Amino acid sequence: MSTTERPRILVVGGGYVGLYAARRILKKMRYGEATVTVVDPRSYMTYQPFLPETAAGNISPRHVVVPLRRVLPKAEVLTGRVTTIDQDRKVATIAPLVGEAYELPFDYLVIALGAVSRTFPIPGLAEQGIGMKGVEEAIGLRNHVLEQLDKADSTTDEEIRRKALTFVFIGGGFAGAETIGEVEDMARDAAKYYKTVSREDMRFILVDAADKILPEVGPKLGQYGKEHLEARGVEIYLSTSMDSCVDGHVVLKNGLEVDSNTIVWTAGVKPNPVLARYGLPLGPRGHVDTAPTLQVQGTDYIWAAGDNAQVPDVAARKAGVENAWCPPNAQHALRQARVLGDNVVSGMRGFPQKEYAHSNKGAVAGLGLHKGVAMIVMGKMKIKLKGRLAWYMHRGYHGLAMPTWNRKIRVFADWTLGMFLKREVVSLGAMENPREEFYEAAKPAPAPAAAKQENEKAKAS
Repeated sequence: MSTTERPRILVVGGGYVGLYAARRILKKMRYGEATVTVVDPRSYMTYQPFLPETAAGNISPRHVVVPLRRVLPKAEVLTGRVTTIDQDRKVATIAPLVGEAYELPFDYLVIALGAVSRTFPIPGLAEQGIGMKGVEEAIGLRNHVLEQLDKADSTTDEEIRRKALTFVFIGGGFAGAETIGEVEDMARDAAKYYKTVSREDMRFILVDAADKILPEVGPKLGQYGKEHLEARGVEIYLSTSMDSCVDGHVVLKNGLEVDSNTIVWTAGVKPNPVLARYGLPLGPRGHVDTAPTLQVQGTDYIWAAGDNAQVPDVAARKAGVENAWCPPNAQHALRQARVLGDNVVSGMRGFPQKEYAHSNKGAVAGLGLHKGVAMIVMGKMKIKLKGRLAWYMHRGYHGLAMPTWNRKIRVFADWTLGMFLKREVVSLGAMENPREEFYEAAKPAPAPAAAKQENEKAKAS
C-alpha cells in the first residue's frame, strides 16, 4: 500500500471497466499527479465473451484472462474486496484475502464491480447449477461435460448413462445460446473417440422464460439461431422456466421432467449486491444511478460505468426513445471506460465533464465452429449475417476487442492452431481436488484394530 500524500483514485473492481478506466487514467495523468489503486478479489480481468469458446476448448483459459499487475504496472493492485464506503470521510474498508480488514482513504472513486449471476430461489439450483461468469466456471464446465462422457462410457446402467448424457441449459440469451452451441460442438467431436457413446445418445435442452432466444440480434436472426440449434438436435423450450432441480431431477413449468448431472445457469445477470452497502443512489434494479457524464448522481468525485451502472443512452434519447439506458455489454463497457477515465482526470483538474454517447453498432454471436449470427448497424442500415461469415465477424470483433496485444496474439494463435490440429477432448476433472490422490498416499495407515473394523463394515455393506 502506498504511503504517498498524492490524491488517490480508488477503482473498485478490476473487470473490463476497471481495467480500461485505470489504464486510461494512468495514460492521461501527469507523472506523480495521483495514485491509482485497483481493488479486486481476483488478480486478473476475465474477457467474458470468450468463456463459451474456453468451455469448448477453442481458446486456452490462460489467454482469456489479463493479469492486472502486468497491465497496470504504475498502479497499486490490491487483492481483496471493498466491503463498505464512508462517503463523508472518503474512506473505503478493504477486506484482503487474508488478515484483518483495514481502511483506505481516497479522493476520487470509480465503481466498476460489474454484475453477478441473476438467480432465483429454485430448489436444488445452488447445489446442482453451474454458472458461466468466470473462467473457473468455464474450465469446470468443460471438465464436467467430458467427465460425463467418461462415466457413460464406463457403465452399462441405462439410468446412469441417461443422466450423464443429458445437458440442461437455462437461459437463451448470448451466454446460454453461445455456450450450448459450443459445448454441443465439443461433445459431438469428443463422441468420435468413445465406442459406446454417440451424439444420438446425448440430449441437449435449452430453456428460456422468453418467447425467443438471442433477442440481442433481432427476431429474424434469433429465429435462425433457434432453427439452427434445433437442426443440430438441441431441444428448445420457450416461454417456460425451471421449477426445481433437486438431486439433478429437473422439473420444468411446462411439465417436462428429466434427470441430468449438468445444469448450466445463464439466465441473466444483476448488479453486484454489495452496491447496496456503499450508500450510493441506486436505480430500480440495483444499478448505480449515473448522469450522462458517468458521474454518480449527486456527487462530483464518484463515477460508475459498465454492468453495475444505470447509464442514460444519450444517442437513443436524441433519436426520440424516452428513458433509454445503455445495455450491459462489452461494446458499451469499453467505450464508457474511456470516457470515465478522461472525466476522472478532468474532474481532478477542475475541467468540465464529457457526456457518454454511443449508438449501437450491432451484435455478434458464435454458435460453435463456423456457425454464428451477426447484426451490423451502419447508420440507418442493418446488415444481417448468418453462418460462417457471421462467425468470422464474431471472432474478428471480439479478437480485436480483447485487451492487450499479448492476449490478442495468443487468442489468434489458438484459433490458427485449431485450423490444423484436432480439438483436445481430455478431461482434467482431478483439477477440482488436486490434492486428493496425494492425501490418500500420505495419510497415516489406520491402526490394526481400526483396519479390521473398517473391513468388517465394508463386508456388511
